[in-house]
Amino acid sequence: MSAVKTGPTDADVDAFLDAATPAVRRADGIELARIFTETTGVEPVMWGPSIVGYGSYRYISAANPRTRGTWPRVGFSPRKSALSIYGLKDLPAGAELLPELGRYTEGAGCVYVKRLSDIDLGVLRRLIGIAWEREDDPEP
Repeated sequence: MSAVKTGPTDADVDAFLDAATPAVRRADGIELARIFTETTGVEPVMWGPSIVGYGSYRYISAANPRTRGTWPRVGFSPRKSALSIYGLKDLPAGAELLPELGRYTEGAGCVYVKRLSDIDLGVLRRLIGIAWEREDDPEP
């Protein structure tokens, strides 16, 4: 059985965010952590070396049910080129609301935002709230 390799760690979230570059990504990452923590009501945990995650759910790939594991319900990473935000488009209600977010691009499992000033933070909070309701994937 294949599993997701990225998992929760004991790494310090604040130290990770404080080390993010460039400076705009660091500031936006710290603000995202505040928004995610307020919206979810839980403290963040580092997932692998670069994802700030909140909560978790059991993941089972629809394409290959042998691929499964645990993944954050929502999370983000302040990468050099953009903020990667996870979980926003996984549920139908989130996918429907996503076009109202503002300026972003999509990857396979995340949304890329160049800077927080490009998006509507109220819509972001609603998207996080929708994603936070995600339950474990059912067994196929």
